[in-house]
Amino acid sequence: MVGYHGGVSAAAAQLASWSGSVAGLPGLSGLVGGATGAGAAAGAPSALAAQATAGPAAVSQWLDDFVFNLGFGNIGSFNLGSGNIGGINLGSGNIGDTNIGSGNYGSQNWGGGNTGTANSGSGNIGDYNFGSGNFGSGNLGSGNIGSLNLGSGNFGTINIGGGNLADASLGSGNTGDFNLGSGNLGGGNIGFGNLGTGNIGFGNKGNDNIGFGLTGNGQIGFGALNSGSDNIGLFNSGNNNIGFFNSGNNNIGWINSGNGNTGFGNAGDFNTGFWNAGSSNTGFGSAGSANFGIFDAGNGNFGSFNVGTHNTGFGNSGAGNTGFMNAGDSNTGAWNAGNVNTGFFNGGNTNTGGFNGGNLNTGFASAVDQPVLNSGFDNQGAGNSGFGNSDPNGTVNSGFFNTGIGNSGISNAGPALIPGFNSGFSNIGTNNAGFVNSGNTLAGISNSGDDSSGIVNSGDQNSGGFNSGSGISGFFR
Repeated sequence: MVGYHGGVSAAAAQLASWSGSVAGLPGLSGLVGGATGAGAAAGAPSALAAQATAGPAAVSQWLDDFVFNLGFGNIGSFNLGSGNIGGINLGSGNIGDTNIGSGNYGSQNWGGGNTGTANSGSGNIGDYNFGSGNFGSGNLGSGNIGSLNLGSGNFGTINIGGGNLADASLGSGNTGDFNLGSGNLGGGNIGFGNLGTGNIGFGNKGNDNIGFGLTGNGQIGFGALNSGSDNIGLFNSGNNNIGFFNSGNNNIGWINSGNGNTGFGNAGDFNTGFWNAGSSNTGFGSAGSANFGIFDAGNGNFGSFNVGTHNTGFGNSGAGNTGFMNAGDSNTGAWNAGNVNTGFFNGGNTNTGGFNGGNLNTGFASAVDQPVLNSGFDNQGAGNSGFGNSDPNGTVNSGFFNTGIGNSGISNAGPALIPGFNSGFSNIGTNNAGFVNSGNTLAGISNSGDDSSGIVNSGDQNSGGFNSGSGISGFFR
């Protein structure tokens, strides 16, 4: 938010400069009082001539803007769209050049809401990704944190598969590097559900084993069906699992190297779903944590393909947005590359409306910075956009009827003396996304507590739905 506050300071400076310029102009009374007799008669044609000259000049400038941009509110040239800051964009609300799409912060993107260069997809932070919701570069897939992954939900580099918390693994749900297989907790394993290093086989607990269900190091052969304790299923090297090939503990499912998961291929903890390298997710393919949705590389999102944090929506590379494909922060709407906008296709900041390349506008298609504290209607505080944000100490809010700091959406409130930074609808607390959550870093619907995702969970680090307690995944537990 440092850049945003700098923008507010700049706007205030422009306000002072504008006021001084107006004060220096001759007053209307001076013009009337100083003109007498022949002087007045001589001055009138000159004034009319000046007005006649100014009119065509303004029209000429408007025509020039329209000729070089097919759209309105652009700062730049050869844009086919509106509200762009840059050139040769096919779309609206971009900051950068040669984008095909809208709401991008960067250049040569094909999609929406990207922060970076040459991405094909939406909501990426990085370069040359083919997919959506990636934090990194050169990924072919979605929801990855890292680079050069072929697959989704990986936290690492050069993985082929999904949900790996590792580098250079071929498979899914591995925690560790250079694994060939799935559900391994350790490095250099070939197989499934191994807990250790350098194992070949299934469900081994130890190092350098060749076989199945072996406990120890350097063994060859067949051991128990489960090398862990209190398991129901086959080839589990962890403890208290129900399923197959789990190297973690307390899982329900298969090939989980994390703990407390319900699903498969999870390298993180307390997930409900599959291919999650992060923790406390409800969904699949997320390398981030505490998300409710799919393919989120960020944290605390309610929605999908978000690489930013605490968004309600999809395809957002920014943070704290309610909407979709926003590369900026704290927007309520869509395709905004700027920050704190209520509306759509805004490349500028703190606008209420659409297609604005300037700042603090209430309306549409303006490339001008307005000398006001807020845009919109019935807002108090400073730096807010939207309607009815009534907190006199509030700032950086977008949307409707929010109180606190940094909220987007409708009727969100931060508790006393604590900023909001919520997105969505009717949340109370800090860094929440979704609907009617009360607490901190919650994503979903009607959750209470901290760091949870899902529906109607109470407690901390839960995923799924209707759970009460802490560290619980699944439903009705």
